[in-house]
Amino acid sequence: MSSPPPNVQLSFGPMLIGVFINMILYGVLIVQTYTYYQLYKRDTPWIRYLVLYLFIVETANTGFDMFIIYEPLILRFGLPDATRLFPTLFATEPIIIVAVSTPIQIFFAWRIRILTKSNWIPAAICLFAFVSLAGGLWTGAKLVIIKLFARKPELHNPALVWFLASCAADILITATLVLNLSKRRTGFTATDDAISKIIRMTVQTGMLTAFFAVGDVVFFMTLPRTALNFLWDLALSKLYTNCLMSTLNARAALKDMAQVSSHGQRNPLSSAGGRRAGEGFGVESPHAKRHGASVLYELDTHKSFSDAASSFPPDSEYGITVTKVVERMEDPRPTQ
Repeated sequence: MSSPPPNVQLSFGPMLIGVFINMILYGVLIVQTYTYYQLYKRDTPWIRYLVLYLFIVETANTGFDMFIIYEPLILRFGLPDATRLFPTLFATEPIIIVAVSTPIQIFFAWRIRILTKSNWIPAAICLFAFVSLAGGLWTGAKLVIIKLFARKPELHNPALVWFLASCAADILITATLVLNLSKRRTGFTATDDAISKIIRMTVQTGMLTAFFAVGDVVFFMTLPRTALNFLWDLALSKLYTNCLMSTLNARAALKDMAQVSSHGQRNPLSSAGGRRAGEGFGVESPHAKRHGASVLYELDTHKSFSDAASSFPPDSEYGITVTKVVERMEDPRPTQ
């Protein structure tokens, strides 16, 4: 008894939609990359090289994905191999996704190391990132071997290693940043608004990639005979890169917010394009004036990398912290 013919709609429909989403996100990435190189010309060199690497890889991925859907729908149209075999370049998809996600996850692990001064959580993130890398390479190699779409369930083990490790890294990154930043609220509106915006952005970007990874693995495991998981899969690498770029490009706005005093006045030096480490700015409490006391709060911008990298330009990766509180008490009574 012959097997029923494959459902073309469930095979190529999700793949085609996934490629459309991928290309839309590539257009967003072009704008984000252009914005980054316009705003951060003096950024840390290795971060600029990371952005360039990601853009090159994503450009290649977009070209590969277009050919992935072009091959069965055009080159193999009407042939049995169109529905029987995976597209020739489909093995590049998991390899490129982990080639993008791994350095991004390591980048966030580095930022967490700077923020928390702890090695354990960044080490765990890096471990999950490298396990995900191994799983993605394993999945790509397996695709080259099996070739037949009917053997797709054989990809379950490597795909589980890949997606679960990547999802664990994303959730750990998001949870660590949110918890740590929540503890750094200062009571000043400007600084707390900046911290709240960072937290919202962290949750939105981190959980978005984790959500897509979970959706990919759930559809992959529960619907092994269809291509519905490719709705998630083909957009995943672009989500990682766009999330990183949105984080990098948001620094200017966040620094601008942090340089607004708690009573709404902007620091006159904030337009200089980035203050050097140690050049804090003062916020004088209006309530303290009424009671004859003057309280000066100094906020400090600092480079969020090690002292060994202090030779980099001043507007590299900055964070906002409260460095000290200086209180001056003045006797309102005139001296005799």
